[in-house]
Amino acid sequence: MTELQRIALATGVELDVVIAGDPANPPVFLLHGFPESHRTWRHQIPELTRDHYVVAPDQRGFARSSKPEGVANYTPDKPVADLLALADHLGIDRFTLVGHDWGGAIAWMAALQNPQRIARLIIVNAPHPLVFQRSLFDDPAQREASRYISRFRDTRIDQGLVGAGLEKFFASTFTQHLVSAVAGEDKAAYLDEWGQPGAMTAMLNWYRASAIVIPEDGTERPVWLDAPFPPVTQPTLVIWGMRDKALLPVQLALEAYVPDLTVVRIEDGGHFVPWEKPEAVTAAIRGWLGKRS
Repeated sequence: MTELQRIALATGVELDVVIAGDPANPPVFLLHGFPESHRTWRHQIPELTRDHYVVAPDQRGFARSSKPEGVANYTPDKPVADLLALADHLGIDRFTLVGHDWGGAIAWMAALQNPQRIARLIIVNAPHPLVFQRSLFDDPAQREASRYISRFRDTRIDQGLVGAGLEKFFASTFTQHLVSAVAGEDKAAYLDEWGQPGAMTAMLNWYRASAIVIPEDGTERPVWLDAPFPPVTQPTLVIWGMRDKALLPVQLALEAYVPDLTVVRIEDGGHFVPWEKPEAVTAAIRGWLGKRS
């Protein structure tokens, strides 16, 4: 794997970033989610660098990147700003954006707000903002599957997420969402990243800063759920591990909001499909990009 570079951004944070491939090739940015790092893409990066310029940051709050204090520093507009500042720093105007989990949430938002910068969009097991919020009100199974968000928002859990608490988090909360086992150096890498000072609080602050509503009895339905919503204008590929326990197939009801949509379902993949089923994900990305180059 290419070495991490430390880059200070105009947004006031420093990110560790993998930069690989020929800068003359088309740029692709890869955004990881919770509770990971650039390592989400460890199988895709070498393949993509064959004909793309690849940029994969550790986003704010994760691994050894900056961890500004306070929930307000993790509202979605902040990592979107980091993304654009990183592209500016590298002299990149338009690029393909790939996102998984929280990285995918940021990718949806960035693409909707910055069509002049983001040429193509690739989403991996990350819900569209309207479809997700609507499903939390209208789909009881998705609402139940998302209860963990309320738990993650409880700041009382942070004090237990150190030392042996990280091992417990790995063995319970994390592994229950895995299709395949994680051990050896991969497990060690997770525990190392989570064990960085302030990392677990910073990572969980992404959930705390989000405007997503987990409805309880009597929660009023937001008016915007039934109002017009702007379409994603970019050609969009959605890759979905169908054994995802947190994000159910209802999230694939995207046609009304993504006019130029391709969906690739990976039936035996779970939520962490980029490394659980790396060949299928890489093939889907390369095949789709190849048709659009």
